[in-house]
Amino acid sequence: MSRLTLDPLLTFPDGSHLVISTQHSAGEELSCALYSAVVGNDDRIAFKVVSHDIAASSCMKAQESAYEYALRRYPSAGGVLKKPPYLVWRGPRSSEMQ
Repeated sequence: MSRLTLDPLLTFPDGSHLVISTQHSAGEELSCALYSAVVGNDDRIAFKVVSHDIAASSCMKAQESAYEYALRRYPSAGGVLKKPPYLVWRGPRSSEMQ
């Protein structure tokens, strides 16, 4: 099963959220992706990709690059956009692998 760790960066006036996912990608790289998240009346969340994977050699570099991308995409949000570090899913614990 695939898992995402999502951390909210911003709430838009319409109630939707900008969220970031940080995860290990191939090899030693880490990657971040930005999504727009909308909670429906049935409490289901609809995600829309805002940016595809932004990879880097370290977690902080990937998160800083994603933050800079979000600032370019939403320049008026600079004062309220949550800054790194963000949550990271480190993969399954050994007990989950059994």
